[in-house]
Formats: sequence, C-alpha cells, structure tokens
Amino acid sequence: MMHEFTAPALWAERPRLVGIVNVAADSFSDGGRFLATEDALAQAWRLLDAGADIIELGAAASHPGAERVSVEEEKRRLADVLDELVAARVPVSVDSFTPQTQLFAAAHGATYLNDIQGFPDPEQYAELPDSGCSHIVVHSVQRRGPATKVRIDAPTVRQGLEQFFRDRLAALQAAGINRERLVVDPGLGYFLSSAPEPSVMVLGGLDEIRARFGLTVEEVVSSRSHRQRPRRHRAGHPRSRVVRGRSRRGLHPHPRRCCDFGRAHDLYGAGQGTVIAESAQLVGRKPWAARLTPV
Repeated sequence: MMHEFTAPALWAERPRLVGIVNVAADSFSDGGRFLATEDALAQAWRLLDAGADIIELGAAASHPGAERVSVEEEKRRLADVLDELVAARVPVSVDSFTPQTQLFAAAHGATYLNDIQGFPDPEQYAELPDSGCSHIVVHSVQRRGPATKVRIDAPTVRQGLEQFFRDRLAALQAAGINRERLVVDPGLGYFLSSAPEPSVMVLGGLDEIRARFGLTVEEVVSSRSHRQRPRRHRAGHPRSRVVRGRSRRGLHPHPRRCCDFGRAHDLYGAGQGTVIAESAQLVGRKPWAARLTPV
C-alpha cells in the first residue's frame, strides 16, 4: 500500500521532529530491528503517524566500538527504504559521514545530509552545492570517524566548538553552499565528552549557539540515544503530557524554544527531551558561560 506524506503547517511555530530509523545492525537504540526494508518502512510510518516531520535513515552506527560498514553495504541498506519514502514525498535525512554514501543519498532524493564529521573533505565541496540538499554540520571532538570515549572539560569543548563552526561554516559557504541550506548540530554525549558537564552546557546554550552563528540548530531530544544525555538531569522533571505522540510543549510556540530540529527515536522521548533541554537553559542566566555550574 502506497502512503503519501503531507507536511504539517506548524514548522514556523515549533521544532521540526526528526524520527530516526536505523537500518544498522548495532545501533544503541534499535540495533538490528529495522534491517529488513519492510520493518524499516513500518517504523518510519509509525513515527510519521505519531507526528514526525522528517525521517532520518542511518545505515551505520557511530557509537564507540561500532562496526565498520562498507560504502556498498550502506547503499544497499538505504536504497529501497529511501526510494519508497521519497516516492511518498517524505522529507528524508541520511546520516552518513561517507562522501560516496552522501552523494548516493542526494541522487536518490534525500532532503538533508547529516555528517557527524561536519563535511571535512574540501575535495567534496565542489559537489555539495549541486546536491540540492540541506547540510547538517555536526560538531564532535573526535573530528573524524565515530564517537569515542574521551573525557574533556566543558570550557575546552566550548572553545573547540566555536572554532570548529567558525572555520567549517566559512569553508562550506566559500564553496557555494547557501547559508539557508546549513544546519548546525553541536553534538551531545560521547561526541563531546564521556563527562556529563559539556552536554549540559550545550543543552543550556542552544539559543546562544543559534544567535551566534545565525543558523538553525539541531539537537538530539530522544530518551534513547548513544549520545547519552546526562542521567543526573533525567530525574526530577515532570513528564510532558503526550498527545497523539507529540508533547504538548512541542505543539505550541514556546518562548524558550531550544532547537529548530529535534532528533528522536521515539516521540515520547522527543517530548521529554524538550523538557530537559529547556530545563538545562535555566541552569544559569548565562548557560554558555565559560564556567559551568552543574545542577
């Protein structure tokens, strides 16, 4: 049965929810559950029916210790799922740091390319402006490859994050990519540090990151992710009431809207994550300050 997706008219008023479907064997959240095309498509439509605006497909895990996946295997896992969703007019994001897979996704109709390395290869830049995709530029302290377990303090992460986005965004725009097609993702969890403080700092400073770089911001808001939101900030916050799979806080404009895109493996997690991100912004009057005071 052919589905057809109709985009909601609320994007200007609330973050766009990105429902993640991992067609990978070893992801933290759902490893192996959606390797079969029919299972991946069924999960995508469950997320869309529950309120997701965009589906993100990942064919290779990026957590510490994840298995290496060849370009050809990434393409094979993506092909049928991507083609069917695009045919149904679903906006699709493809999460891959492999240039060949990114070009394959663009050629097959992906709307967004999500690179955990932040598009580091200058030799690829000539092809990106013609891809027609928006580019999600992810910051990670690793800079190259999957996440690893490293312990870095919050001020050091902050300094590196700001320099990374200054340099990378300038390079991508110089290559001809329009600013309107760039989205910044500051990273979270192992992409920042095995310590919790850098993640709390980033969650608390999403508004300031948006203002500083003048671009839309994406962040993980799922309760199940290898990016690992700090556990100390999970307890003690009321659960948002979920209506038709989307939290009440996500349905209406909010004065402290914390991000423009929220990635989630499940829609309850998106609602809870929004509460946590907004609560983190209340840690201090200046959450992006050089010295973080943990809650």
